[in-house]
Amino acid sequence: MKPLLELKGLSKRFGGLVAVNDLSFDVHAGEVVGLLGPNGSGKTTAMNLVSGALPLNAGEVRFGGRTISGLASHQIARLGVARTFQLVRVLGGMSCRDNVAAGLAFRPGGLHGRAAEHAAQQLLERVGLAAQAELPASELTYIDQKRLELARALALAPKLLLLDEWLAGLNPTELQQGIALIAALRDEGMTVLMVEHVMDAVHALCSRCVVMNTGSRIADGPTREVLSDARVIEAYLGSDDVEETAHA
Repeated sequence: MKPLLELKGLSKRFGGLVAVNDLSFDVHAGEVVGLLGPNGSGKTTAMNLVSGALPLNAGEVRFGGRTISGLASHQIARLGVARTFQLVRVLGGMSCRDNVAAGLAFRPGGLHGRAAEHAAQQLLERVGLAAQAELPASELTYIDQKRLELARALALAPKLLLLDEWLAGLNPTELQQGIALIAALRDEGMTVLMVEHVMDAVHALCSRCVVMNTGSRIADGPTREVLSDARVIEAYLGSDDVEETAHA
């Protein structure tokens, strides 16, 4: 079966800095894949290349068998790629329901009017924000703004969901609720590529992980195998710590 998402030799430079260097990997329909790596390894830049937020310097992104690199981000979203951002982006002056309704207008076929209000309320309920539907998004806590951003992404009825550290900053109870929500999406067949540092979430959700370091892929495989790979441990901890771990 052909992959849903194909990254082929992606490269992105910012002046003399190579943020992503010849990155290639696939994501198949129904997978939850973790995109891991230390800070500054190029993970968010890679997500920006997939979603069209940044142009490529080299390589190709294919989605559903067609090339999407070179398309504008709104065109890619309409094809079925939705995302959340590391720095939350909500429409602060609009109510939570209207934030989600804005996403519903751009899904295939579009929803408007009462149908959009009803669907938006259902999505808010799904992410735990039903009681805040009339509240301006700017009045939500940071954590609840992240929930709202996820509801708006789901409003697009995506085939692929890109999550950029969506679980970061949650307290233990919120983390378990967040893991359960993503697990439910996975169980419904949603394909997810997630940048994540919370290892409890990675173990619970990701069947497979791709690890980046200094812009390049250094590992790709089943989660347990990848997280025990010496190259991955070294990338996160440094060679001295790897040596100590190996002899512990």
